[in-house]
Amino acid sequence: MAEHIFKRKAYQKMLQWKQESQGETALLIEGARRVGKSTLVRLFAKNEYKSYAIFDFSKASKEEKALFDDLSDIDFFFNSLRLLKGITLYERDTAIVFDEVQKYPIARQAIKALVEDGRYDYIETGSLISIHKNVEKIIIPSEEEVLEMHPMDYEEFLWAMGDEGSMDILREAFEKKRGFGDAVNRKLMRDFRLYMLVGGMPQAVSKYIDTKDLAAVDKVKRAIIRLYCNDFQKIDRTGKAMALFMAIPAQLANNANRYQPSMVIDKTRTEQLAELIFLMEDSRTVNVSYHANDPNVGFELSTNRSAFKMFLTDTGLFVTLAFWDKDFTENIIYQKLLNDNLSVNLGYVYENMVAQMLRANGNKLFYFTFPDGNKHTYEVDFLLSEGAKIVPIEVKSEGYNKHASLDEFCKKFSARVGARYLIFTKDLRKEEQTTLVPVYMTSFL
Repeated sequence: MAEHIFKRKAYQKMLQWKQESQGETALLIEGARRVGKSTLVRLFAKNEYKSYAIFDFSKASKEEKALFDDLSDIDFFFNSLRLLKGITLYERDTAIVFDEVQKYPIARQAIKALVEDGRYDYIETGSLISIHKNVEKIIIPSEEEVLEMHPMDYEEFLWAMGDEGSMDILREAFEKKRGFGDAVNRKLMRDFRLYMLVGGMPQAVSKYIDTKDLAAVDKVKRAIIRLYCNDFQKIDRTGKAMALFMAIPAQLANNANRYQPSMVIDKTRTEQLAELIFLMEDSRTVNVSYHANDPNVGFELSTNRSAFKMFLTDTGLFVTLAFWDKDFTENIIYQKLLNDNLSVNLGYVYENMVAQMLRANGNKLFYFTFPDGNKHTYEVDFLLSEGAKIVPIEVKSEGYNKHASLDEFCKKFSARVGARYLIFTKDLRKEEQTTLVPVYMTSFL
């Protein structure tokens, strides 16, 4: 089957970096494994430069690695590179790519001297880029600009499906706060549910385009999850990071107001748990939402890092992981999502989807809980900031006429609240001060 090259929004950000940087910084593209970093960078180097050289440190030869042993004579380095790679270097029109740079930290340290030289452009890709063993013996170059790459968002998924125009129509409807009617909304939700099932990992999307077979797509996603688990086992020999990762769907299904590590792993010191969570976040395989103790602009100032919720960065992978021990044919999430029959106890799939979409827009994730006075707890699923105001968001897969947590939060913090949203599965509408937004419009918040 032909290789699919997908249109990605990160390409435009890379163009902006190239035009504005003019060689004064290198570009480091971070992201989870299999998110499409290498494919994108190779395409960019091929399209935007007269020549390019790629060092793939996941399989680099001894000769390639030896180039970085001594950069005291920069001209000798470039002459050696020309001979080794068999290319011509053009000043200000050649890209040198360091793929999987975390596997050879010395090359990352060399960025400082290479950028200082100024003749060529440098692009790095990496995952687990900040793990201690990958940086402990090097000076991290300040000349790096970082671009975080996520799984394909919904618009990119639609592009891959051959739909170039729908998101512009949705965006206009959101801006005008005008719905499409129930019949059109049902069609839009069917389209969006396919994205939830397939996900945004390029390999999974490619498999769906080629086969239209969700069972085949599920096998691809299982292979990616196994790859992540192998990575966790390599960087955390205790196995706790992998256990925390595998338990994400179960933890969300418990409907608790925080992830409860004690249900998954043995009692762990606070410092060790914080290190594990950092490791997982750095892998870019998870999105972590922290409790904001005092919800106000500048959530970081009141973040409680011991209270958190954890999501997968890709909801397609989440659907597969939720029924990891079941064969595809027994995976009721596929059946129920396809038939628009997702019961309330599976609503956490939508919560994971909203977390993914908000995070892909560059938002850090925060939530808030507070007692209702009757031994129960109100919970606002997500908090964003907009200017001097905060934006509370509640997510509902059904029962959308009830949004007590959102209402009580807005009463409690009325002076701080700006726009307020309920994300659900029905058509766009406005109810007093609350905008009810179909989940496929989440990326416009």
